[in-house]
Amino acid sequence: MTRNREAVLIIAASESDSNLYYATRFLAPDSFIYAEIRGRKILVMSELELDRARKQATVDEVIPTAKIAAKLKARGAKSLNTAEIVHFLFKERGVRQILVPSNFPIEYADTLRAKGYQIRYKPDPFYEKRLIKSKEEIEALQETQRHTERAVGEAVRVLHESKIKGRYLFYKGERLTSEMIKQVINVSLMESNCIAAYTIVSCGKQCVDPHDQGSGPLLANESIIMDVFPHSSESRYFADMTRTVVRGKASQKLKKMYRAVEAGQEIAFQRIKDGADGMKIHDAICRYFEQLGFKTGELDGRMQGFFHGTGHGVGLDIHEPPRISRGRDILRAGEVVTVEPGLYYLDAGGVRIEDMVLVTKTGCTKLTKFPKILEI
Repeated sequence: MTRNREAVLIIAASESDSNLYYATRFLAPDSFIYAEIRGRKILVMSELELDRARKQATVDEVIPTAKIAAKLKARGAKSLNTAEIVHFLFKERGVRQILVPSNFPIEYADTLRAKGYQIRYKPDPFYEKRLIKSKEEIEALQETQRHTERAVGEAVRVLHESKIKGRYLFYKGERLTSEMIKQVINVSLMESNCIAAYTIVSCGKQCVDPHDQGSGPLLANESIIMDVFPHSSESRYFADMTRTVVRGKASQKLKKMYRAVEAGQEIAFQRIKDGADGMKIHDAICRYFEQLGFKTGELDGRMQGFFHGTGHGVGLDIHEPPRISRGRDILRAGEVVTVEPGLYYLDAGGVRIEDMVLVTKTGCTKLTKFPKILEI
């Protein structure tokens, strides 16, 4: 990844920066300095996190910030900021060339360039090996997926037990809402030590906007999309699953859409393997939908049809390379990707079904076990 004599530098909080967490396996809410110098992994840590970093971080050396600050102060330094500490660290070790991720803070880049450093940035994936999941990473993804399935199962149970009264659903005498189902899902995940954010439970016309989180009463005989993508607070690995259900009877068009989306998934499952072109997989699904009469484009001022990608990588981030979409990403064995085609029309609602799969040499292995049932 690095050129000769080029040091890696990341300055971030590993709680929010997956590249830094991947490199160190150390979780901290505040920014710290991480460097790779000629194969040696180094942390510069505040006293607050020093002992914990020495116990937990998968690095070769942990240096107290105070130790460098004291040396700088003894030399008469007027500033003890982060850039000066990096400069001291690199000057001691003969570093003049730096490789940083694409989200590296410009305030540090400008200061270090002014001191004569050559800085090159690398777009994601900063660590290519992040894309190829180890056995332990696959197990972590599966564990989060099992928790996700239990949470969605609880939501399906509540929906199934709800009563239909006119257009609306009622549960234990109360009108059932998107917010109530999201609470069922999110509480279940919390009890499994998973963190959910932006869980989608949308209904009817709301479903036509794939990222509408949903709000208000849930309707009988209308599509309900549940898209759930938590991460484990222990392993930090995500899962991603979507199911579409109807409490009551689905319209004929919605049933046809559902069957088409299921078949679209199967097109992807049959084509995903090491060396497969993500764009060709996506295009095959688009052509299939068109052949069935499901057109994509703007209608009545809204995009309708199938107007998002077929899938994306999942790991320490919910969206990672590779993509199964209009871009030409070549799949490799060991990657974990979603398969989530969808169809969306204002006169019928929306359908999206999403599973995670592991890319193998000859095909793919489904990591999602949750059943697919439209009418409940």
